[in-house]
Amino acid sequence: MDAKDRQIIRELQKDGRLTNQELAERVNLSPSPCLRRVRNLETASVITGYTALVDQKAYGLPITVFVRVRLDRHGQDLITGFEAAVARIDQILDCFLLAGGDDYLLRVIVDSLEAYEDFMRRKLHAIPGIASIDTSFAYGVVKQTRVFPVST
Repeated sequence: MDAKDRQIIRELQKDGRLTNQELAERVNLSPSPCLRRVRNLETASVITGYTALVDQKAYGLPITVFVRVRLDRHGQDLITGFEAAVARIDQILDCFLLAGGDDYLLRVIVDSLEAYEDFMRRKLHAIPGIASIDTSFAYGVVKQTRVFPVST
């Protein structure tokens, strides 16, 4: 991948609905080579899909919660089971594997504190092998972007 491919990716991250003509103009290519590069990025699974970005409050899910999870042991079966369970829970949008004291960081969205309590009691607590859970509620957003920084 070269600088032109990265430029194409950044433009598509800013606006995934660009026509090929608009994209080609923004990255200073003619349409045919631009389309060929986009198709190559898709074929190589660098571009993995296209989606709509939606305001979560307008959608009805105003509460964002960050949940740090530590497992009680680190056997492969427990890790695989935890990760499979997390993948099935719709309220968990992101799950990051961490180095340090906690094992995972989850980003969870819900519509109310009652819904978060239900999520904790019926879904997260039901997953075997969790030693500790630490919750932080986000009360605002300072920056949120899906556009990668320029890479050298």
